[in-house]
Order: sequence, then C-alpha cells, then structure tokens
Amino acid sequence: MKVTIHPSELKGIIQAPASKSSMQRACAAALLSKGTSTINNPGHSNDDKAALDIIQKLGAIIEVDSSELRVQSQGINPISNEIDCGESGLSIRMFTPIVALSDKEITINGSGSLTTRPMDFFDEILPKLGVKIKSNEGKLPMVVQGPLVPATIEVDGSLSSQFLTGLLMAYSAAGAKNVSIRVNDLKSKPYIDLTLDVMKQFGMNVPENKNYEEFIFHGIPTLHAELVTRKYTVEGDWSGGAFLLVAGAIAGPLTVRGLDLSSTQADKAIVDALMDANASIAMEAKGIKIHPGGLKGFQFDANDCPDLFPPLVALAAYCKGRTTIKGVNRLLHKESNRALTLQDEFDKMGVLVKLERDEMLIQGNGFVKGADVHSHHDHRIAMACAVAGLKANSEMVIEEAMAVKKSYPDFYNDLKSLGASVSLPFQHLNL
Repeated sequence: MKVTIHPSELKGIIQAPASKSSMQRACAAALLSKGTSTINNPGHSNDDKAALDIIQKLGAIIEVDSSELRVQSQGINPISNEIDCGESGLSIRMFTPIVALSDKEITINGSGSLTTRPMDFFDEILPKLGVKIKSNEGKLPMVVQGPLVPATIEVDGSLSSQFLTGLLMAYSAAGAKNVSIRVNDLKSKPYIDLTLDVMKQFGMNVPENKNYEEFIFHGIPTLHAELVTRKYTVEGDWSGGAFLLVAGAIAGPLTVRGLDLSSTQADKAIVDALMDANASIAMEAKGIKIHPGGLKGFQFDANDCPDLFPPLVALAAYCKGRTTIKGVNRLLHKESNRALTLQDEFDKMGVLVKLERDEMLIQGNGFVKGADVHSHHDHRIAMACAVAGLKANSEMVIEEAMAVKKSYPDFYNDLKSLGASVSLPFQHLNL
C-alpha cells in the first residue's frame, strides 16, 4: 500500500506515542507479578498487541478501560501450547525464557522478517538451564519445555540486549538465588536500565548490576509475596518521538510532548544528535520545541541506540557537510538490513550514503529529491522516508508504507495533524 508525502510545512503540538519498549516490558512484568497490575497509557502498535496476546496465552486476564489496562495474573499458567510473537523482535527474545518457566511444551512462532532472524542464542543457553529446546536450525519455529532452573551462565551481549532482558525477568520469576548472568560485550545498555527499572516498579527481584558485566541474584525476597495491586505508566516513546523531532528540525516549528528527559530509553540520545547538527531545539516545561535552523553534518555513535539510524539519516540528508554514524554492525538483523536499505532508498533521493566498516557516511547538501521509495516492510524505513519527504523538491511515494503499524500506527495521521500533506488510501484515513 502506497502513501504519498507532499512537500509541507509543519506547525503545532503533538503527543509522542507510547513506548513499545516500555509497554512490552510492562506486559511481561505484569504477567510475572502475581496480583493485579494497572498499566496506564498503554500502546496499541502491532508489537504491543503481540505482547498482550502472548501474556493472555500464558495465563493473564486482561481488562481494557479507556486509557488504562488491568492485568490479573497468578504467574505462568499457559492456556495454549503455542504463542505468536508477530514481527516483534523484543517479544520473541524476551518471552522465550519466560515461556521456558513452564513445564509444558510450547511452540514459539512469529511472522515476517522474524522468521529469518537468528535465534540460536537460545539453542546454546536454554539447555544449560534445564530447558528442552528444538528450533529450525537456529530459527523459528522453536519448541521449548521447562521449567527453567537459574544457574550461573555466561552470555554474549553483542547481538542484542533483548536476550538478556528475557533472562533477567525469567531468573527473577524463578526465584534465582546466589547465581549470576555474566555478559560479554553488552550492547544497548540503556535498554537494560529500562528492564531493571520496570522490574523494580513491579516489585520483582532485581539483580545487582556490576558494570553491565555481571548481574547477580542474591535471592532477596520479592515485594509481591502477597497479592498486591500496582500501577505502571508507559513512557512516551523516544524511538517514535525521534522522527517527530527530526521532522520539526526539517519542516517545523513544532512541539513534542510526553518525552521524559530522565528516561532510561537509549533513543533519547536523539537530542544530542540534533544539538550537534545545530538544530534549533529548546527544552520547555510543556515539551520539546524544535524548528529549522542552519543544519550541519555531525558525528554520532549509535551502538547503544541503533534504532536511531533511520531518523538520523533523514536528518543528515538536510545537513550541509558529512555526517558520520557509528554502529552499522547493529543493523544487520532488523526488520530489514537497515544499512543497505537506507543506502538504497536514500540513493533514490539523491543522498549519498557510504558504508565503511562499522560507519555510515552521509553526504548532505540540504537538498532531497522526491522519489518512489520502498519501506522493505520496515516501519522505521517508512517513517524515515516520510520525514525526508517533508521538504523534498517533489512528492515522496512510499510503497508498503503501512509497515509503521508495527510501532507507530498513528504516524501519518499525526503528521497530518501538524499540517503535512499526506495522501492516504481511503480505508486508512482513520487509523
């Protein structure tokens, strides 16, 4: 399905979407924390819906009331022998160890690009924890049967921190005591900070963090020995908000609300990148105000926040001079190979993107051509192309544009509310 972005000027105030990183972790913690949990500001992206479906199949009871979600749980008690993670990389990596807490044989499946992503991490690690696992040569579907028994292990953290997130939650729920998870070369450390923060807010047993190299479970009793009620508010999403902020730097002015500068989300580093690019940005009490300025090339290390690559490339296209972004090796196993995808699609716009070892070099001149581009079924590529199209010299036509539903289903309507000229097929005008 195609969406057309016409050259536009933006103006107004917009609320950032709910963070799926925060929402999905909250779903897992609510499942593992016996009692009733209330989740405020719940997300409704496809990834969020996948997480909700998973916890229901693992025994949680969910009630939806206006802007809040109530989850009742007695812990892991599967009512199905299969879960479907959709296209959510976080769900498959986080929930697999959690599923392994059960002694029932459960099949774990997914769709889209998730079926080609490597999951051999679990083939190696789960048997060390007493879990039986069968996979399709390191890919989906996987069949696991626990119960998982916590033990001191060593894991590779270089591919994704999401594997560690699942293990930390599973260890906590299993009552881990006097054991640790040792981690080599952990990437995206801020996302582990988010995991530990969510665990703490839900009263889970939080391990001692020794410089992100070892997480030690001392067996301190959890706070939910008796059934309790707890509340958690899903944060505004810095990943989706990054596209809004870049849009403001290119075609604003606009104000983005709902983004917490004290958040542990890694993608709040977009603010540093915008400042380095000489964007006109101000942190105000009611939100972050941003408008176009004399943008210039910048340098940025995205090893801890690889999801920022797409909005950063859109930003760099409008910066005069060279931009260098480190962390290309983190882009291989996303919804697409984002390094090559960004290179190919921005080439159509007349923007030169080079890949040199672990760096991406973007030569910007402040000029972007309108073009027919393709999302490659990748939500962040679709949004990057849309933002780049806001000040292009002609319309930007995005094929498979509705990939945005994975993380930010309201994206195009939010752009329209800010004054962007967006042509949507009739059936999607009220997403």
